[in-house]
Parts: sequence; structure tokens; C-alpha cells
Amino acid sequence: MSEKVALIKRFVEIAFERFDSAMKDLSEKEIDWRPLKETNSIRWILTHLSQQWNVGIHKILKGDPEYKPKDWSEDYIDNRSYSLSKIMSDIEKGRKNLINSLEELTLAELEVEIPLWGGKRKRQYGLLAYVSEIFHHVGQIAYIRGAIKRRKQTDDHFLT
Repeated sequence: MSEKVALIKRFVEIAFERFDSAMKDLSEKEIDWRPLKETNSIRWILTHLSQQWNVGIHKILKGDPEYKPKDWSEDYIDNRSYSLSKIMSDIEKGRKNLINSLEELTLAELEVEIPLWGGKRKRQYGLLAYVSEIFHHVGQIAYIRGAIKRRKQTDDHFLT
């Protein structure tokens, strides 16, 4: 593995470490609460991330903007029939597949231009953009969880 790919892999590992920390002790009751009706719930964020890690990242790795696993549901994002356990299992599957794919990625493959949003870009750009999404959404999850924690301090019956 090249030094550049190893660095990207480490960036991915750090992103998932931060994600794991933000998700610690998350309850099923917390995933649908929103501080405002206009904001996303943790469920929406998690299903969005799961789709990114199981579909979107592989579009980039394969260089195929049409790629979609055969068993992937069209209505995956914000699907309220999915339990927290199922969503987290799907995220873990995406994490493992990404790490395994990175271990096989070559420096030359990082430099290949592939179709992405807004035109063609190098594969490394797409990979890093998708990895940065997890940092972005971890901040949103932390905000929502902080709001829940503060609300529970003043309302003994909140989300019970």
C-alpha cells in the first residue's frame, strides 16, 4: 500500500473513531427526535451515511456512477421501519468494505479521473470528499445528542 493510500486509510479510521464516539450509548428513542421540524433526525443522518458508505463510496471506488448493490432499497434513507441495530449493522458493513477496498487501492487508481458531481475529478478527490462527510455528520449528531442531554436535565419525562 502506498503512503498516500495509507494516509487516506488512516483518515477513514479517524473518521470512524469519531463516529463511534458520537454514537456511544445512543438509544432507539433518540434517533427520531429533532430539535426543529426543519432539521434532520439522527435516523436520517445515519441512513444517509449508510447509503454513502454502502453505495456512494463504491461508485467512486469502481468509477461507476450507476453502481448500486442489488439488495439496496430505493427508500433506504429515513426509512422508519429500520431499527437502529439494522442501520448500525449496515454502516459497519460499509466500513469494512471501504477498509478492505482501500487496502487493495493503488496510487495509480487514486489519480484516475472518474465521473463525479460537477464533472470528472480524480478518484482521490471523491474519496476524501465522502470521508469528510462523516466528520460533517458527526457534528450534527453531537449537536442533536447535546440538545437531548440538556433537555433531559430539565424534563424528567423527555424521551422516556
